[in-house]
Amino acid sequence: MSQELLKKAAATSIKTDVPEFEVGDTVEVSVRIVEGDKERTQIFGGVVIRISGHGVSETFTVRRIVNKLGVERTFPIHSPKVAAVKVLRGGKTRRAKLYFLRDRVGKATRLKQVARQKKSAQTEA
Repeated sequence: MSQELLKKAAATSIKTDVPEFEVGDTVEVSVRIVEGDKERTQIFGGVVIRISGHGVSETFTVRRIVNKLGVERTFPIHSPKVAAVKVLRGGKTRRAKLYFLRDRVGKATRLKQVARQKKSAQTEA
C-alpha cells in the first residue's frame, strides 16, 4: 500500500518535456535562481559526464572549465529549479561515466561529435 502511495506522489512531479540526452553530450541547463523576491534564469553549459538514478530521483552531472578550473554541477532532471535542458551537440563515448575528463586539460577534453537522430524521426521512417 505505501509503495503505491509513493509511486502516485512521485508521478505528479515527473516532467514530461525533458529532452533526450546522453553521456558525452554538450548541454545548456537553464536554472531558476531566486534572489529575494526576484527570479532569474542562469545558464550552466558543459559536457554531461554522468547520468544516474531513475524515476523522480534521476540526476545528471555537467562539467565545464571556468578560468582553468573544472566546475561540476549535479542537477535533478525533474526538479522545478531546472527550467530547461538544451542539447547543443552529441558526443561519441564508449563509457557510461566520463570521470577521465577530470584529468584532461584543453583540447584533450574534446569528444568526437556525433549527429543523433530524434526518436520520432526514426519511428516514422
